[in-house]
Amino acid sequence: MTASIHNPIPITAIAPPRPRRWTRDEYHRIAEIGLLDGQRVELIDGEITEMSPQGNSHYITIALVERALARAFGPAYWVRTQGPLSLFSHSEPEPDVAVIHGDPRGVQSHPSSAEIVVEVSDTSLALDLGAKARLYARAGITDYWVVDLQARRLIVHRQPATDSGSPGAYRYADIRTLGPTDNIAPLSVPGANISIAELLP
Repeated sequence: MTASIHNPIPITAIAPPRPRRWTRDEYHRIAEIGLLDGQRVELIDGEITEMSPQGNSHYITIALVERALARAFGPAYWVRTQGPLSLFSHSEPEPDVAVIHGDPRGVQSHPSSAEIVVEVSDTSLALDLGAKARLYARAGITDYWVVDLQARRLIVHRQPATDSGSPGAYRYADIRTLGPTDNIAPLSVPGANISIAELLP
């Protein structure tokens, strides 16, 4: 008697599990029903990211950046602090400071761009230099600054461009690091002169 040879059962390839990406509309609905009450979060590329509690140095730095940029840009611009930017269908970051052209009364919804975006980094440097930098580059934000409180420096990102090493990704082609003794002018107001020391607590 010969043993029967069973045909192997075909195995269907199954895609690995992937995180669910939230849209801005879904994110707003979640907030409206109260699921995000009491939480500091923002939507970055479909992921709801929890923001660290603000320390005193972080809060003071936001005020210093706001004051310096308001002086540099003047009354024709609105310097927003921690307000949402509607970037793409899956992203709504809340940068620490963003400068919007025009008067607040004329803005009917969250802005979708800014003259300059500034993030203050105490514990969030990896996020600010990574996912957020890629997001702002993709959105065409031409001037993106990160105030690094730990190293007491300003990291300036300019010239958004496609990333040839990662199809569909974006980056900044010009990244410079400035210290407390350096000065800078925003791209939109090249005649301004801001000391990096002004931005640091």
